[in-house]
Amino acid sequence: MSKLKTKWFSHRLGKEVTVVRWGEVGTPVLFFPTAAADAEECERFHMVSAVGDLLEAQRIKLYSVDSVAGQAWLTEDNSTSSAARMQDAFDAFIYHEVVPAIRTDCNDDDVEIIATGPSIGAFNALASTCRHPDVFSKAICMSGTYDLSKFLKGPSTPEYVRSSPLHFLPDMPEGDHANTLRERFILLTHGEGRWEEPSQSWRVADALGAKGIPNRVDSWGTDYSHDWPTWREMLPKYLDELV
Repeated sequence: MSKLKTKWFSHRLGKEVTVVRWGEVGTPVLFFPTAAADAEECERFHMVSAVGDLLEAQRIKLYSVDSVAGQAWLTEDNSTSSAARMQDAFDAFIYHEVVPAIRTDCNDDDVEIIATGPSIGAFNALASTCRHPDVFSKAICMSGTYDLSKFLKGPSTPEYVRSSPLHFLPDMPEGDHANTLRERFILLTHGEGRWEEPSQSWRVADALGAKGIPNRVDSWGTDYSHDWPTWREMLPKYLDELV
């Protein structure tokens, strides 16, 4: 399968960012890395190989991007206000820079994208889909960490509420955005082994369900921990189901 690695300077983020694509034809899938990882993390941890059959069958094209927000607030400044500003900038970068790049690469200005990722990557997949249902059709959220306050210091700010689905969904107003989101699908999946927090998936499911947003929670049991072997089993299964 082909691999294309691209870099550009994002003025929204104030730094150079890497975007990588594997495959040439198929439904675009945007993979968000864990925590403070880079765009090639999924390849180093053999996720690209795990979805290799789907790539070879030209059912998907896999994209990944540096976890810029996570890099900033896990290694530089983890105050709530600073983290929320960076998360907002990262969201704008995804919507205004990465999505158009994916659509250009797919030769389709209207193609819809599946968002996915594990751990904090699951948070980004969920947030991108909830904030931009005009672009993202589905989210596959694996072993998600959805309440980032566990990592951050300080009180919530308006920017933090705007960036966190658990916080903005309850007050989401009725209108076109909410109606479009109700046409999307969120899959929340987790194990019950080491370092997993199943309660986080259920909190999100409750928030989504209260707004009538289609979702499903899948538990993989105690043999599955918060780690790459779990996610390498999950993602090909769910992409095969949803693509």
